[in-house]
Amino acid sequence: MSEVKLREMICDLARSMYERGLTGGSSGNISARTEDGGLLVTPTGSSFGRLDPGRLSRFDAKGNHVAGDKPTKEMPLHSAFYETRGTAGAVVHLHSCHAVALSLLDGQDADNWLPPLTPYAVMKLGKVQLLPVFLPGDPAMGDAVRGLAGKRSAVMLAHHGPVVAGRDVEAACYAIEELEDTARLALLTRGMGARALSDAQVAAVVERFGVEWD
Repeated sequence: MSEVKLREMICDLARSMYERGLTGGSSGNISARTEDGGLLVTPTGSSFGRLDPGRLSRFDAKGNHVAGDKPTKEMPLHSAFYETRGTAGAVVHLHSCHAVALSLLDGQDADNWLPPLTPYAVMKLGKVQLLPVFLPGDPAMGDAVRGLAGKRSAVMLAHHGPVVAGRDVEAACYAIEELEDTARLALLTRGMGARALSDAQVAAVVERFGVEWD
């Protein structure tokens, strides 16, 4: 994909998520690999609803900021995914309401935080790791992702928001939307005796669609 088209796609996807209330104000950030191995990154303090394709932060293949506005302060998160997951072509981070709300509740499995309520959550996300509370922009967030050694394409920052890596920017955005939808389902059905997928059903999805699940 040409860089011009990639810039437009990042802004279009961001605006769509903003308009549907998936992240508000100046929260959230997106990065995506360019054909030359560099990165395009949404600028710090920018709104997903008003991104300018020409002002996205541009990094070269060596990780140097070479053009555009100052990048998001969450670059340590993005860098950690690219360093540990060779398949990562894009990373998306939101402050989506239902996912954050679910992260506040007690009694959760940090190693497999998102309940397997639908096959699509398993297919698009695999296991989601719940990470502890960090200050925004803390480099320790990147260290925590590196500590997973590339075993997770998605993490949930407690009290903060989800982060998802995908093969390209569309896949990453669709996956993080699936995460938010599943978190919403979990909250809507909490305490109602809702049935998650059984272990056998999860295993069937994992085998059929080649999902990372360890």
